[in-house]
Amino acid sequence: MRRELDALDALRLVIGGPVCLVTVRWRDQADVMPAIWLTPVSRRPPLIGVAVHPSRHTHELIRFAEEFALNIPGPDLMDHTHYFGVVSGRDVAKLDISRLPTFPASRIEAPLLEHCLAWIECGLEEALRLGDHTFFVGRVVAVQAERDAFDETWLVGDRPYRPLHYLGGEWYAVLGERLQARLRTDEEGTVQLGESPEERGRREEEEARERERRQREGAE
Repeated sequence: MRRELDALDALRLVIGGPVCLVTVRWRDQADVMPAIWLTPVSRRPPLIGVAVHPSRHTHELIRFAEEFALNIPGPDLMDHTHYFGVVSGRDVAKLDISRLPTFPASRIEAPLLEHCLAWIECGLEEALRLGDHTFFVGRVVAVQAERDAFDETWLVGDRPYRPLHYLGGEWYAVLGERLQARLRTDEEGTVQLGESPEERGRREEEEARERERRQREGAE
């Protein structure tokens, strides 16, 4: 049954992509914050936008440094990610307190975080004030990823190599399965949606075997 939601609930309905830990360095100051309001905005040149509230210490550092990095964590860094979001870099040296090791970026000054799954280095292309946030548009200048985590798409293999997703509040998630779409056409070239009879038969056989396995395990 459908129910009406508050307008602000729309913001959480459209999130769910990987959390990114935004790192930046300006002179002797380095900071990190989690961000979920991110989106690609251009293919050529490759541009990625991230919305940051002006109250964030990271916000002013990005303006001064005119560059930033996006570090994509897996589930092993969930507690670190949450901690980085609830404290301010104006009050504490988050990177020092977390003891999370860093390594140098290849093209920018921002530190990169060890134990993440992927890293994106960006130079600041544009800063747009939209509503109560600033939308920083970064031009991608370097990208790295763990081989076991990403190969053209997220592989969604072993749990430690799945990207961490933020659901809201204190809730996070990881992807559970990678699915591949297969479009079929009939003799006239019309796209056929849904399962073919052969695919349906294989699925039903697999489901039957799975039910039998569970019944055996329950009997034991």
